[in-house]
Amino acid sequence: MDLPVILSGPVLRRVDQSSVFIWIATSKPFQISAKLYQLEPSGKDDGLISGQSEMECVRFGQRLFVYMIKITPASGTFPLQTLLGYNLFFTKGSDTVDLSHFGLLDPGADSLVYGNLPYPSFFISEGKHTNVLYGSCRKFHGKGEDALAAGDMHMEETVHALEKRPQALFLLGDQIYADHVADPLFPVITSLGRQLVGQEEPLHKIDKRLETYSSLYKIHGRKLIMDHLCRFTSNQSHNHLIQFSEYAALYVLSWGPQVWEYIQENGGLPVFEEELANDRIHFVFSTEPAFQKIHDLELRQHKQRFAEQTEELRESIASLKRVRRLIANIPSYMIFDDHDITDDWNLSEEWKENVKNSPLGSHVVANGLGAYWAFQGWGNAPDSFDQPFLKTVKRYARHFDVESESYGDWLHTLWNYPSWHFIAPTEPKTVFLDTRTKRGYEVSSAPGRVGRIMQEKLQSPELVRQSAWPAIAALLKESGWKRGEMLMVASPAPLYGIGLIESALHTYTNPLRLIGIPVHELFDFEAWKYNGQGFTAFLEQIFNWAPHHCFILSGDVHYASSVYTTVESNDGRSAHIMQCTSSPINNASFSGVWGRLMGSVARINAFKRKKKSISRYCDEQGRIVCQEPDTAVPKNCVWKETLQYIATTGGSIMETDNNLGLLSFTEKVAQNHLLMHRTWQKKKVLFNQIDLH
Repeated sequence: MDLPVILSGPVLRRVDQSSVFIWIATSKPFQISAKLYQLEPSGKDDGLISGQSEMECVRFGQRLFVYMIKITPASGTFPLQTLLGYNLFFTKGSDTVDLSHFGLLDPGADSLVYGNLPYPSFFISEGKHTNVLYGSCRKFHGKGEDALAAGDMHMEETVHALEKRPQALFLLGDQIYADHVADPLFPVITSLGRQLVGQEEPLHKIDKRLETYSSLYKIHGRKLIMDHLCRFTSNQSHNHLIQFSEYAALYVLSWGPQVWEYIQENGGLPVFEEELANDRIHFVFSTEPAFQKIHDLELRQHKQRFAEQTEELRESIASLKRVRRLIANIPSYMIFDDHDITDDWNLSEEWKENVKNSPLGSHVVANGLGAYWAFQGWGNAPDSFDQPFLKTVKRYARHFDVESESYGDWLHTLWNYPSWHFIAPTEPKTVFLDTRTKRGYEVSSAPGRVGRIMQEKLQSPELVRQSAWPAIAALLKESGWKRGEMLMVASPAPLYGIGLIESALHTYTNPLRLIGIPVHELFDFEAWKYNGQGFTAFLEQIFNWAPHHCFILSGDVHYASSVYTTVESNDGRSAHIMQCTSSPINNASFSGVWGRLMGSVARINAFKRKKKSISRYCDEQGRIVCQEPDTAVPKNCVWKETLQYIATTGGSIMETDNNLGLLSFTEKVAQNHLLMHRTWQKKKVLFNQIDLH
């Protein structure tokens, strides 16, 4: 049976008054065009909007065709605050079909449309009411229910109420977990990857040592390869993605049900006993008499994990029709964090150099970035990727020849791409920050202490090095944004929220780490606060921009919170900042014995801070110092601030269940919400409303 024609999508991407971009991936080549319609609440279309469409296609191997379709108005601009719909037309030879040919416009569970509308829909906001969905950390076999399904339910409820309907979806990192792939999913990914691209990458030509690793394509068989040949540091890399085809397969499987229906018709998810009988599971210990008992224990662990992950996968698969409909009906903007490539990506300068100097490690990072571009980054600002960039990608991606000149160009282009930052054309504008490839690394040390153990450690990196800020500021200026307007900033790691709660978590987790408890699997301690100079550079940029209010949207930390702060610089400038954090979409971490322990620690600390205002300042050495409220700060401080955690209407200041954030604001008030998916129903948690003075 052939692969489905539509592998993934359509996904609505960058939208403004002058252009609309739609992304789609197919298994066959087409000429694809698009039309735009003005829709009425009754469900009828009010006529075709005069415009034209053009298409760009990149072919990856034999059967993966990725398209970006651009629609522009014939004259003038597209209307604001008006319900718009779109349809795609697929032409091959003399035959043309549209989305209805694939059953995507018909009533029913497979439909892309809401209610009685004829097409997937969206609108371009005039800016009086801003409603933005945001979140991060969506592991395909994550524990809990996928919160993107709750986003779809919310869209269904607000589809005609444009003052309440979300105008954009921000995915803020870890849209896939390349380093933590479920055992039952691994053979599906490798098989689908071969079908999509058509050939294996000759990895042994990149690193000859791979010829000695018989576990490369076995379940749970890649940990040593990733540790020693790639120099990666993930603790869960037993099934780590390596080839571009594997990254592509995981994206295709994560964003819609089409390929899963094909898989189900061809036998469904793998069965443990069959994988075991066919010697497709890697064991550390052999069945030799000396190791038999521990081999049997390893076998039981494999079997239990396989069964648990199979159930988690089935739960995620069940939500994919809603996920597909959501991303077809809302402009989406996406930025990576580490797991989109690998855990700890660019954690330190040493990490980066070790991997870059490893042929296989460098290869995997480039594949991850190439797949990120094809499935996420391209749609953020399609016109920013020029023809030389597209030519480099197309030349290598046609055959994936690692001995060709095009391979060297591919590596260099992706490792050295000048800027993954971009400005989303929302109202107000949104600055998306790349906090992974533009880091600043210092050689200075920082003190560390665990109990009576005193030690020095390297200073944490600046998540955005100071030399990168001018280019970001130039992008914002080019977007038409002006000082004094409201501004949103999308930062995968929170500027606020994690740090003050994490101080308590550090107190508990460092001793637990020393005795071998895997708390590192629950939390990534990477945040702006761990480099005072980087934190201050971020604030300095906000001071320079001088927005009326700044809303920072983040993820990463596996819980949700809201903070409001007023910051004053030593020269009298000030900024009002609301930080909203939503995480995880589908990767609940506060489960199990240690997860519950950490959750209790965090909640106790959160309760202590519930009604407190927190005062702090930054000294000349870049150290952030907390102090009692109403205490005088040193005259030479760089900045000072007073911040307050915003509680939910239920009295909590943090939520740990899977969630999708919804930030709503006008010129006068702002309110953060969390959407959750519970047994096929939507649950909403509201934070208290903030008056914007």
